[in-house]
Amino acid sequence: MKLCRFRSASNPWPTPGLLTADGALLDLSGAGVTCLASLLDSQDLLERVTALSKLPLRRIPLSEATLLTPVDQQEVWAAGVTYLRSKKARMEESDFSATAYDRVYEAERPEIFFKSYGEKAVATGEGVGIRADAKWNVPEPELALVLNSRGQIVGYTAGNDMSSRDIEGENLLYLPQAKVYRASCALGPFITIGATEAEARQWSISVTISRGGAEVFSGQTAVSQIKRSFPELAGFLCRSQEFPRGAVLLTGTGVVPQNDFTLAAGDVVRIAISGIGELVNPVIVV
Repeated sequence: MKLCRFRSASNPWPTPGLLTADGALLDLSGAGVTCLASLLDSQDLLERVTALSKLPLRRIPLSEATLLTPVDQQEVWAAGVTYLRSKKARMEESDFSATAYDRVYEAERPEIFFKSYGEKAVATGEGVGIRADAKWNVPEPELALVLNSRGQIVGYTAGNDMSSRDIEGENLLYLPQAKVYRASCALGPFITIGATEAEARQWSISVTISRGGAEVFSGQTAVSQIKRSFPELAGFLCRSQEFPRGAVLLTGTGVVPQNDFTLAAGDVVRIAISGIGELVNPVIVV
């Protein structure tokens, strides 16, 4: 089952929705659901959403809706160096960083860092940013774990953890500047609920970048290649932490463009996760 947030001509306010089997959206606000984060915090989310799906709620054709980010009040965090390919790519950024990234890949404790507030993340169709002061900018397609306020994994969405690799490669202490800036995080289009980790690990992740209508990069990986278990990553995030509104945790990337590639304004990044959907964003300079 897939949840989302959307607006439509008949309801311009952000509205929780449920994707139906025939491609329409059920307007969950008609059942008193006004906040997706609160719905995700339900004691038995799948049971509640199943019950909602049987109600005679207003249906909006997907073609008539504007999909928003499927998070509203949650913090967004990210885990790094969870794929072997990601470790190698980070080590290639600079000799200075190589030893640190090699060590974190093998360490018990994962790399986890703050990425964005939910309200600052961009939705499918909106622009993702590349820094004006960076020369080497890449997308990072990632599976994102959706956690409730109790730290439980209740769903999955797709994310783009945009990165300025030259800034990060210059010095590890510049990681926040390389990762956290305006429009540096895209999420969506849906949150898939009811899937186990074993099922999610069967999904594929692909990214395609087009420029002037022509494909300039494409790549694919599998969720099964994530080294750490999902509860392990979520558990480290929630250590000595509280998330009263829930959280989203990006799980790292296994698809990295070649070192001579950088994004340019006007490029279009398409990230598809087989169990979730496609996240599409044009590139803008910020």
